[in-house]
Amino acid sequence: MKRSYEEEKSFITRENGQRFRIDPGFVPNMKVPGYFYANDRLEKLTFEELRQQSGGKGGGGFLPAVKQIANVAALPGVVKGSIGLPDVHSGYGFAVGNVAAFDMADPDAVVSPGGVGFDINCGVRLVRTNLTLDDVLPVKEELTQSLFDHIPVGVGTKGMVPITAADLNDVLEMGIDWSIREGYAWVEDKEHCEEYGRMLQADPTKARRAKIRGLPQLGTLGAGNHYAEIQVVEEVYDEQAAKKMGIDKVNQVCIMIHSGSRGLGHQVATDALVLMEAAMARDNIDINDRQLACAKINSQEGQDYLAGMAAAANYAWVNRAMMTFLTRRAFSKKFGKTAEELDMHVVYDVSHNIAKVEQHIVDGDLKTLLVHRKGATRAFPPHHPLIPVDYQFTGQPVIVGGTMGTCSYVLTGTQKGMDETFGSTCHGAGRAKSRNESRKTLDYEAVLGGLEKKGISIRVASPKLVMEEAPESYKDVTEVVNTCHDAGVSMRAVKLRPIAVIKG
Repeated sequence: MKRSYEEEKSFITRENGQRFRIDPGFVPNMKVPGYFYANDRLEKLTFEELRQQSGGKGGGGFLPAVKQIANVAALPGVVKGSIGLPDVHSGYGFAVGNVAAFDMADPDAVVSPGGVGFDINCGVRLVRTNLTLDDVLPVKEELTQSLFDHIPVGVGTKGMVPITAADLNDVLEMGIDWSIREGYAWVEDKEHCEEYGRMLQADPTKARRAKIRGLPQLGTLGAGNHYAEIQVVEEVYDEQAAKKMGIDKVNQVCIMIHSGSRGLGHQVATDALVLMEAAMARDNIDINDRQLACAKINSQEGQDYLAGMAAAANYAWVNRAMMTFLTRRAFSKKFGKTAEELDMHVVYDVSHNIAKVEQHIVDGDLKTLLVHRKGATRAFPPHHPLIPVDYQFTGQPVIVGGTMGTCSYVLTGTQKGMDETFGSTCHGAGRAKSRNESRKTLDYEAVLGGLEKKGISIRVASPKLVMEEAPESYKDVTEVVNTCHDAGVSMRAVKLRPIAVIKG
């Protein structure tokens, strides 16, 4: 039965300045409440999406993000709440920016590929340098072109470093350890990767079809919202945290790389969704939206997906490591110094689309949970055993990428985030317009002109991508970050602005 917008809105309560609660009853079978974070400006976008699409149970296309958050709260084994971060927007199954955790001790608890996404372990890494804006400005155009020449971009591109099928198996099993063994990464890089750049439960045999797509694509940026940017530090909010990251001055040059598991991850997800449709029928699993196809965590389908997902995650870490290797080469050639002399160390590498087994306090009890983070970033607090020694007193660095032509941020994790959001925070700006709407309403030349006025060099493989990824297509990343900061689920540390963008 369809309900009016006002009837649906009556299930949503503002708990405080940034957090809203979605009460059970908003959609059928909710086992826990839903929550989402938004300030006054972002609230309007969220409710406008609900108003435009209110009514109905869903199951075909994309539902409003609020309804997707609630549908996740109806999945078997979910605990505490289904959470939407401030960059939340409609996605496949789960909203993008949705976090949910499932009790590993509950035999009915499920894993859902829609809660990870098709680009498994899409993530961002930040590489610092000891260069300044003054060092780079005279050679900015040549450096931008050099990066574009070194890093393969766009749909269907092939990697610069050829690998064999045997190499790919090692990549899927070993993650960044393979990159270190082969000389494409520094030993120190591993310490500054989430999960230390390797998920041990990975099984390459669970990604058989996916390997065909992944073999030629290792070390490629891809298209969509993926990018490599040369950035400069614009503002430091937390000097102690920034210093631990090796960021110690305004106008210091950094490089941000945003990419994932490419076609390999997409195939792993696609194959798993087909198998899980059958598993749901067998195990009588009832869901509100067929895009939330899932399987019991301990079922064969659930375990196979997690092993294949881990293999795809390892591929993504190697993919970003390879592009870091190519970036270091490009900078080294341009400035006539080694990457070590340029201090091109990885600050941190975070994952956006992943499911991981973690321990959290739920209702006063320590529980082992399978935490799904789709379009959300892990943000563990100070003193957590799973973050590097460097960051034990500051909290885990969180790399939040902006949109093409807008600023990016580095945040740090907090205990409040651990308590409220399973140690999670935002991942970026979050779309405000669909890709199709952006292509229809934005002008290619106008977008490029806007970037030029800001002094941003750009190299892009596909002109239509410029409209899809224009700043106007996204929420304001500063509003998103400020909402997380004001809510206390993560804290601002550093603000960066782009001076050059490489896109597919």
